[in-house]
Amino acid sequence: SGDLALAHHMLGRPHSLSGVVVHGEKRGRQMGFPTANLLLENIGKVIPPRGVYQTLVDTATGRFPALTNIGVRPTFDRHQLLLEAHLLDFSGDLYSQTIRVQFLHRLREERRFPSMDALIGQIRIDLAEVRQRMTSSASS
Repeated sequence: SGDLALAHHMLGRPHSLSGVVVHGEKRGRQMGFPTANLLLENIGKVIPPRGVYQTLVDTATGRFPALTNIGVRPTFDRHQLLLEAHLLDFSGDLYSQTIRVQFLHRLREERRFPSMDALIGQIRIDLAEVRQRMTSSASS
């Protein structure tokens, strides 16, 4: 149902998905937000509902806060279910590496935007919210 708080309580930890980073269409990189992509079809695991999430991503080089989308990228008329994680303050190559994505908070539903510029504007808003949430949780 997408109740991350209940999932966290029942699991004793945040819900997470792991997988090998695959090449995408590099559209996130073109927009200024490179992403680590995981294919989600037929993975045999419970997948949170489509939407945009605050996450933590574990890589071989450390843990990074991230803005993560689960969905089909309706703005670009795509239909394959994909997880796209933009790791904050990360630079490097994650292709073919296994990462783990921990879901902390759902920000909003996935939706279609009228243009790429409108999508970029919303991503900036979402990133600001993730950074604000990180600051708030660090000071608590």
